[in-house]
Amino acid sequence: MPVPETMQAVVCYAPGDYRLERVPVPRPGPGEVLIKVGAAGVCASDVKAFLGAPRIWGSADFPAYLIAPVIPGHEFVGEVVELGEGAAEKHGLAIGDKVVSEQIVPCWQCRYCRRGQYWMCQVHHIYGFHGGIDDGAWAEYMKFPAGALNYKVPASVPDDQAALIEPLACAIHAVERGQIALGDVVVIAGMGPIGLCMLQVARLQSPGMLIALDAKPDRLERARRLGADLTIDVTREDAIARVLELTGGYGCDVYIEATGHPAAVNQGLQMIRKLGTFVEFSVMAAPSSVDWSIIGDQKELNIHGAHLGPYRYPLAIEYIASGKVNAAALISHRFPLSEFARAIETAHAAEGSCKVLLIP
Repeated sequence: MPVPETMQAVVCYAPGDYRLERVPVPRPGPGEVLIKVGAAGVCASDVKAFLGAPRIWGSADFPAYLIAPVIPGHEFVGEVVELGEGAAEKHGLAIGDKVVSEQIVPCWQCRYCRRGQYWMCQVHHIYGFHGGIDDGAWAEYMKFPAGALNYKVPASVPDDQAALIEPLACAIHAVERGQIALGDVVVIAGMGPIGLCMLQVARLQSPGMLIALDAKPDRLERARRLGADLTIDVTREDAIARVLELTGGYGCDVYIEATGHPAAVNQGLQMIRKLGTFVEFSVMAAPSSVDWSIIGDQKELNIHGAHLGPYRYPLAIEYIASGKVNAAALISHRFPLSEFARAIETAHAAEGSCKVLLIP
């Protein structure tokens, strides 16, 4: 089927100002790839962008990393429909392939890219956040720049499940940063889609006890079904006291923060044992203030950040394709592009929702 001249796309102009518009279909230049989007996820960071979080839009304290106008969407899968000159050889792709692209498009010139640490690229172009450069997948078609990292997906993986490859890659990276050892007591705070991916990946590391924290009963129920040994509703129970009780007063070995709520940071510092490992993953909506003496003088903790899913897309694809991670269990809602506002509202409310998808 020939590619049309125009397409429907959601365009972000400002916090709360998102519009469904008809825009030109991007055309691939040398080394570039055009896909027809099959499915795109609504991430917590997309919701924060819609709500105007200062860490995303920028403020006196934080530089902006969203440049509008832009088509949002960094969790996606699609079918290759056009290849620019040399793109087939460069990326190993053919027309009709099912494909994903890493969220970040590295510059390949900065200090980090030259060292192979491309996920920390100084330029840091990310799909769905930099207008006019790397528009995202809340559209019928999407272009991968020449410098993008692209991967084929088995045709057997449904589009809605393949849209979870990006969050799963992030989850794998975060869990690896936790350096879980056999028998460890591991706490994961936040049972949203990425937290539930982390839970399933952490289960593969054979921890002694895997504990899930959240404030939503339905999400804790999903966590139980997906491998949590214990779930704690933080609105009904003192999670810190419970974890300390379970560990003879020592605390958990590994704590992974995936809530995006500032209070979860201090919660983790209180419940983790001395010499334990704290992994911070979330995009915070607001700053978090903690007593840094806990980290140094009191507990000598290992504090690890986790950003994106570097080098982990092939593993994420294999985990979903093989069923080692149950992606289908995370999908709660599917909306057409025309109902993007309902999709954002549903993801924000988190009442009975998990992974919300847009199906162009």
